[in-house]
Amino acid sequence: MMIPRECKRLAEVDFPIAAVSRHSAREKSIRHGHPSTLHLWWARRPLSACRAVLIGLVLPDPCDANCPDDFKREAKKALRPVPGIAEPKDDKALRKALLAFIADFANWDLSASPTYLTAARALVKAAHGDEPPLVVDPFAGGGSIPLEALRVGCDTFASDLNPVACLILKVLLEDIPRHGAQLADELRRVGAEIKAVAEKELAEFYPPDPDGARPIAYLWARTVRCESPNCGAEIPLVRSFSLSRKKSRPLALRYTVKRATGKPPNLEFAIFKPKSDSEVPHGTVSRANATCPCCGIVLPAARVRAQLSAQHGGADAICKANGNRIGGAMLLAVVTMRNTTAGREFRLPTLRDYAAVSRAQKHLKRMLDGWQGGRRSGLCPVPDEPLPLERVHGNSGFRVSLYGMSEFGDLFSARQKITNVILRNIVMRLRTTTEATKEVLCLALSRRADISNAPCPWSSGATQVVHLFGRQAIPMACDYGETSPFGEQAGDYQVTLGTMIRVVDRLALDQRGAQAQIADATLCPLPDESSDVWFTDPPYYDAVAYADLSDFFFVWLKRALPQHAILRDPFDPRNPLAPKQQEIIQDLARQVDGIAKNGKFYETAMHVAFAEGHRIIQKDGIGSVVFAHKTTEGWEALLSGMVRGGWTVTASWPIATERPGRLLSQETAALATSVHLLCRPRAEDAPIGGWEDILRELPARIGDWMERLASERIRGADLVFSCIGPAMELFSRHPRVETAEGRAVELPEFLEKVWEVVGRTALEQVLGTAEARARNSAAGALEEDARLTALFLWTLQSTNHDEQKNGGDDEEPEDEGDEEAELPTQRKRTKGYALIYDITRRFAQPLGIHLDEWEGRVIETKKGVVRLLPVSERAQQLFGKDGAAAMAEAFVRGRVRDPQLMLFPEDERAAPPTVRGRAARRSRARTTEEEEPARRWEPTTLDRVHAAMLLQASGQSGALRALLEDEQRRGPDFFRLANALSALYPKNSEEKRLVDAMLLAVPRR
Repeated sequence: MMIPRECKRLAEVDFPIAAVSRHSAREKSIRHGHPSTLHLWWARRPLSACRAVLIGLVLPDPCDANCPDDFKREAKKALRPVPGIAEPKDDKALRKALLAFIADFANWDLSASPTYLTAARALVKAAHGDEPPLVVDPFAGGGSIPLEALRVGCDTFASDLNPVACLILKVLLEDIPRHGAQLADELRRVGAEIKAVAEKELAEFYPPDPDGARPIAYLWARTVRCESPNCGAEIPLVRSFSLSRKKSRPLALRYTVKRATGKPPNLEFAIFKPKSDSEVPHGTVSRANATCPCCGIVLPAARVRAQLSAQHGGADAICKANGNRIGGAMLLAVVTMRNTTAGREFRLPTLRDYAAVSRAQKHLKRMLDGWQGGRRSGLCPVPDEPLPLERVHGNSGFRVSLYGMSEFGDLFSARQKITNVILRNIVMRLRTTTEATKEVLCLALSRRADISNAPCPWSSGATQVVHLFGRQAIPMACDYGETSPFGEQAGDYQVTLGTMIRVVDRLALDQRGAQAQIADATLCPLPDESSDVWFTDPPYYDAVAYADLSDFFFVWLKRALPQHAILRDPFDPRNPLAPKQQEIIQDLARQVDGIAKNGKFYETAMHVAFAEGHRIIQKDGIGSVVFAHKTTEGWEALLSGMVRGGWTVTASWPIATERPGRLLSQETAALATSVHLLCRPRAEDAPIGGWEDILRELPARIGDWMERLASERIRGADLVFSCIGPAMELFSRHPRVETAEGRAVELPEFLEKVWEVVGRTALEQVLGTAEARARNSAAGALEEDARLTALFLWTLQSTNHDEQKNGGDDEEPEDEGDEEAELPTQRKRTKGYALIYDITRRFAQPLGIHLDEWEGRVIETKKGVVRLLPVSERAQQLFGKDGAAAMAEAFVRGRVRDPQLMLFPEDERAAPPTVRGRAARRSRARTTEEEEPARRWEPTTLDRVHAAMLLQASGQSGALRALLEDEQRRGPDFFRLANALSALYPKNSEEKRLVDAMLLAVPRR
């Protein structure tokens, strides 16, 4: 390596956070040719972020005294052809030029630009000579990091424990770079052959309409029987009867109840064009409870599950030979298209539709009977491996098991099963294709299964079937959409393969230095000191059950590629599914050596994985670890593994990677960034650290970093977790930290101090004034509830949302049958703002805020989530049962008030409206029973600000003016807090509107 060990890398000194964040967030919307569309993998990191960080890891800092002159000379030469970058005159200008190049090259549109590719590879060569640096990723997953290593001219070793991930890696890193355009041409040729054969063998199961229309989707509803003794009607389980919400042509189903003597009532459907949503009938199922449309009786969720369990999930219709349906799933509507007209059409089902389903069911039965009659030679054609059970502890997310689905095959209807099997048989009969071609064809089968299964929902907004994994679970869908393999839309094998071919075309990289392998991250097969860069995105504690989820694809892939070396569990030949025991996640439902896979298991396994990384990294090498978990337990476990594994954190860069409009981010502290922790192998002779020295350095380190991040528009929870990195440098550079008395300081104690310093610094920023800072603490100037509210709102601030646009030039229109489109999740929303309890507690405790004293007054805690009560819910607390209007009226009339309930009981003059103080539970730690009555009704500064906001909302200008005049005489705290809340409340929120209007009403003095 040309770079001396003492020389800092560029990313350890500076990084273009804002520009890379902008490109990374935009990349989530890109479809055509993006590697993420090759095959689904969960929690995949944006290529933009990986590419940018990687370049910063492999290049030296030109301003470092140890940076080789040869590199500076060659770097200037490499940057000359890059547009917009002037010839650097000195080392600082060269650093600036390199950072500008990193920022521009993060743009997806430039990722395949010959100019930028040539420059990037020339820069890597200038830094490392003729021997490319080896980049190792032991948790490679979907392959973002090793792919970008290949792109910029590095060698890469990518491994993963999961067979599905490893097959994706092999195609992405070995097959596509090795065969390039030749592979794309071969896939087009073979794809056309598959299409021709499939149309013949599947024609009887998907017949066209007599008028020439082509069915592209079938909308089904599972059914249960009403258990009312006077009814017994069949209930189709439908979330919404809307078929299309498109403004140009809204369509929906409505029903008429038909009653015949001696028979249960039944429903007769019609398609109509609603003038408004109110005309669309309400769905029949909510939270698994079914409402009978004939008698109105609600069938409890337990009974719905019991009936569907008896039907093994209920995805299939039960038909007579002529297609006459007699039970099971009900076909609600058929979506068709014509070659002569644009747009989708909807029609009601016919006997022909049910007859085609019946033929598929009979064909499947003959096939399975033949397999069983042949003494079950080999794998069952339809996956019969067991589904994970939905469990109280653990994170499987397989709620379908509650409805009688026990095998992976139960996730598909009979017609979907036979279609998958026939397509697989056609691919397997292609003897002339190369291994690379066969692997892509089989990945296409697996990828298509994601949008051709019985839990797939129908999106009336996009008018298309939506793929199963809209989130990291397999939820139950009582009504579902079935795609046609010939619809020329999502679900058509040719459409799926065509999407993957675009990736091959886009990634025709002339790079060969990659190897993908199935391996345990705690047992890396590489020799000691063999890698230059250890760059990885490890699993997130308990966030994603990768192995359980990937089995959905694994069961089909191993049938399509039965002899493939990757598609197996190398640690347990008897395991028919992906490896679970060695997977480094918290999963309390599983055990290893009799011990539950808890947080301790995760931390210990991470420690071993980091130690392996330390073993294989060269002494002058560098590492980067990506983390985006929102719980402090996850952070502590990861950081503990890093420190125990022998690494020192040297820098930390938060990169915004999430879409600003995603549901999870609304009114919660969901992270918008992924934090890249840069680290180096800790020197063997590193000294023991002094706890007092670290505590002295910590405030300045965090303060400087918060100021830098604020300049990059990093805010809230993202800023909190991003501060952990630079703080960790102080702690992790020592193998052990001790107090003056010789007591060892553990990581949790250090992180508690980090949270305290971050909290105090944040409070000083949002509440501090020159006068408050002179008194040494902005925190001490206001009561606990004000500090709690300010910290709460500060943590909720979002990163870069006003800059990021949800979309891009290459965004795929929804009408094109985008297989990756997500169905917006519907959930009950409560007012207020939410934070995970653990995050709230971490801030509150070190700052002397007692959460239990403010429960029911300022906050509300349920199921591990703390909700900041909105001002509108505090009217009764602050003004009594009559509310703000009645109390204002009492003030105007001069009604006598109880002195204990007055705003200022010591003031005998005419007072503003009464504002009640705290009515919280007594704190056992801080108050005796005798002390409680004297203080329980004393209003705080926050109470008075909220009271003023409520008076503003109710239009009581006279009462508001009197309150504000009193506050002007009282002191600055009221207005300091009000101005701080104005800056903290989310833009366009009702609270911000009220506090701003209230401040405008302040009388001039």
